[in-house]
Amino acid sequence: MPYIQAEGAKLDYEEAGSGDPIVFVHEFADDLRGWELQMRYFSRSYRCIAYNARGFEPSEVPSDPALYSQDIATDDIAAVLRGLDIEKAHIVGCSMGAFAALHFGMRYPEMALSLVVAGCGYGAEKGKGDDFSAEVAQFATSFIEKGMAEVGTPYSLGPTRVQFQNKDARGFAEFQERFLGHSAQGTGLTMGGVQAKRPSLYDLEDELRKLTIPTLLVVGDEEEPCLETNLFLKRTISSSGLLIIPRTGHAANLEEPAMFNGAVAEFLAKVDHDSWGLRDPRSVSSSSLVAAPAKS
Repeated sequence: MPYIQAEGAKLDYEEAGSGDPIVFVHEFADDLRGWELQMRYFSRSYRCIAYNARGFEPSEVPSDPALYSQDIATDDIAAVLRGLDIEKAHIVGCSMGAFAALHFGMRYPEMALSLVVAGCGYGAEKGKGDDFSAEVAQFATSFIEKGMAEVGTPYSLGPTRVQFQNKDARGFAEFQERFLGHSAQGTGLTMGGVQAKRPSLYDLEDELRKLTIPTLLVVGDEEEPCLETNLFLKRTISSSGLLIIPRTGHAANLEEPAMFNGAVAEFLAKVDHDSWGLRDPRSVSSSSLVAAPAKS
């Protein structure tokens, strides 16, 4: 089984296909197997790499809480690229992985061809950060003390997961089985070190405004914790486009794979042909009817 050495942990990965590279970064409640439908689809035209984050076996599960943070999760993407001798790649992330992808674009812009940021925004809403951090910290302790089955089962049936269960009971059961099979220690340390302590995206507005990497934002219209944040990201990142998928919750790549794959494929084609530019500043106007004046 191949591994890449990152700071303080070996990361398990898989790859398929050839061409320009795409790196898939998974969400908190899943692992690299959650990208299988994307790996099969995009490996027809791209070199696709998916890896398990630290704390998600068979990647290593460091016992030191200091080895889990948003910065380290971001650095791990860079470690994957360097370990595979890849200079630049398309980065596709979901939820926890989407935060890492977005931070990667801000910290390593020279290594990113594009960003797909799906289901990003949990805990980032203004005025809700402290409550989110407190709830997440409590869950982090519970995972370690009570185990995956007791804590993970109700977690996997959260308000943005029931849409998936209702649409695709078989797919949801597979997702839930993967999640409940994760390391309780790795899950708790990841939640406590990465999710509970990550900065609010609203506090990163200045850095986000400097981001010019082609970016596709994806969110389900029933993913309530992320809707307002994605509107903020769309208005802040001049190189972004926003896709809202109807009647959909979290992890659109699992819940609506055909729509997700088609949208990402179209986005990547535009990036590959250098036809995904910055937003026309005239569209940001104080008037609903008259365009803003062009800047000289």
